[in-house]
Amino acid sequence: MTLAVFVAACSPPPAGTSAGQTIACVNASAAHHAYVVVQHLSGAASQRCVGFDGAIIDGQTLMDQSRVQYLAHKLSSGNAVCQVDNEPQHVTECFPQNQPYWALFLETKRVWAGSTTSFTEASLHDGDALGWHYVAAADTSPAPPPLARPLPVNGA
Repeated sequence: MTLAVFVAACSPPPAGTSAGQTIACVNASAAHHAYVVVQHLSGAASQRCVGFDGAIIDGQTLMDQSRVQYLAHKLSSGNAVCQVDNEPQHVTECFPQNQPYWALFLETKRVWAGSTTSFTEASLHDGDALGWHYVAAADTSPAPPPLARPLPVNGA
């Protein structure tokens, strides 16, 4: 089972964005672009793009710059993501037993793979993506989210 684990962090969602909406690329004029793809339990999916100029961008920076709202909590055995893009809507416990969870995937060269590390340890290259899929607790082999759809350089 792939579990999404993270460093504690929160960021508010950008005004006017919601699930299923793709927004222009942050730092679109940069030489390279990486993506965050989120698929909710309902099946609704969205993506965000972040431009960067170095050879790689780390997962923490990608998440922070993507403006995807997320909440993570440090646990004694690691870190766990509690919420992505406001799902679940209310968080009283970060990883409640028998409840849906966020599965993490990494897309490289248009192929998803389940992540065995936290997103903070990920190194993404041009065109790569972090993928989040909120899945039922019983789903021990979750499917990845849809592949990232690269945006035109101007983010349109």
